[in-house]
Amino acid sequence: MVATSNVVSAQHAEDIAFARAMHGKEVKTGLLSNLASKNAEVANVATDSYLKLWKQPEAENKEDESKRLDNYTTLVNAYYNLATDFYEYGWGGSFHFCRFYIGEEFFRAIARHEHYLAANTGIKRGMKVLDLGCGVGGPAREIAEFTGAHVTGLNNNAYQIQRAIHYAAKQGLSEQTDFIKGNFMEIPIEDNKLDAAYAIEATVHAPTFEGVYGEIFRVLKPGAKFGCYEWCMTDDYNENDPEHRRIAHGIEKGNGIPKMRKISECLQALKNVGFEIEMHEDLANMGDSIKWYYPLEGDIRKCQTLRDVFTTIAMTKAGRFATTNFCRILEKVGIAPKGSVETQKFLELASDALVEGARKNLFTPMFFFVARKPENAA
Repeated sequence: MVATSNVVSAQHAEDIAFARAMHGKEVKTGLLSNLASKNAEVANVATDSYLKLWKQPEAENKEDESKRLDNYTTLVNAYYNLATDFYEYGWGGSFHFCRFYIGEEFFRAIARHEHYLAANTGIKRGMKVLDLGCGVGGPAREIAEFTGAHVTGLNNNAYQIQRAIHYAAKQGLSEQTDFIKGNFMEIPIEDNKLDAAYAIEATVHAPTFEGVYGEIFRVLKPGAKFGCYEWCMTDDYNENDPEHRRIAHGIEKGNGIPKMRKISECLQALKNVGFEIEMHEDLANMGDSIKWYYPLEGDIRKCQTLRDVFTTIAMTKAGRFATTNFCRILEKVGIAPKGSVETQKFLELASDALVEGARKNLFTPMFFFVARKPENAA
């Protein structure tokens, strides 16, 4: 609809071929079915590509960090080639956190979080909207239905794009959504084309905030808005504190992030590229009695409804043990590729680091802002 070219770059063609070689051409559902369909040799390459970019936090230096920033596309693609099936198994089709009201069911809260962003960003029927880092398309489908807008999802992971297209068709939203493979540091859309844009816990994967925010600024029409839930370290975070750095490193490694940055850096980057910030608030720090991270704690006592028990149980100690050993057995008998257990382990690292960072007020997954491109912008 607004892409500048239909030509697939050599890098994108290579990514698509790799995804098909690893995952197959057909979309499957269910963790067991997806793991069993993987090409073991290709999956091992993905695992090795990801893990070799990491060391223990105390052993790392600026050169290691720079290597991840320089190779962010390899880092993020390898991560999601490994983690996507586990995400869908444990979290559903919308890969993000949310606030909870007392008595509110998990998936209803997830949808409300998406509606809040859409409403505050001013997304309306007939608009052409961009979803940056769209995952498997859960928020794009929800926001398209909620607002009546046309949503284009941009994602650099070919496996997730394949799944997003499949789910949109299954939900009857093929005419109201598009999904394109692309790097949000080089958005394949012409200048001044879009009525709105949003990102939900995605632009943290960019090597710099200025780079991705600048691209969003470029493709928006003058006067258009960008709404975002950003992953940030809070301004209580001290990069030189070894404990703080250990937590940030766990968040990075467990979530395929080249470098975590602070809220102050986020806001400054928006200003640097020309946005006018209309509102910003840390929705993780609103005094909620039910914390956003309660599903990660695996504490069934905090579940709001019976249905939520099934979402939360996978994060209990017993649930983690069962999933890890299930993957281990599948690896041994050759059903799941080697690296499945390793993937489960770094996802557990992610969960633990996120909870610890939140409890110590060092991390937020929902620093929310709405920024406008000035009417007089070129």
